[in-house]
Amino acid sequence: MTSNSRPLAVFDLDGTLSDAGHRQYLLERRPRDWDAFFAAAPQDPPLPEGVRLCLETAVECEVLYLTGRPERCRADTLDWIAAQGLPEGRLFMRRNDDRRPARRTKLDILRRLGRDREVRVLVDDDELVCDDAERAGFRVVRARWGARSTSEAMKDAQEREGRT
Repeated sequence: MTSNSRPLAVFDLDGTLSDAGHRQYLLERRPRDWDAFFAAAPQDPPLPEGVRLCLETAVECEVLYLTGRPERCRADTLDWIAAQGLPEGRLFMRRNDDRRPARRTKLDILRRLGRDREVRVLVDDDELVCDDAERAGFRVVRARWGARSTSEAMKDAQEREGRT
């Protein structure tokens, strides 16, 4: 079986594989401190439930990472993924100037991926992303293990500001 014939498993980062709770206070301020918020991402502890599921899924699927983080965070994000012992995989990020809601940017990428390959599962903590992906016919695992660390400010930033 070639790697191109393996189904895809798509994993979100913040709130799914990483615990961004320690830096969300930076989003509660006005104005929000986006530079400091993203600069602190390399210190995110892993979420054991998400890491376990990612490693288990990698046995049958090619793992991809789909995040609302901006492209300027690529190096730190790839370093974090490697440091957690997660599978190597392509990383899809938001363009630095893209302010669409996460549910829009992620669904666009999922649809593009699904044209050529089976997307076996999307694993994400954002309920709006999950709802839209399910409506579009994708199988979704809701990363509720990360919900306890997702603040209202973070949810608002994902939906209204298109920043994460």
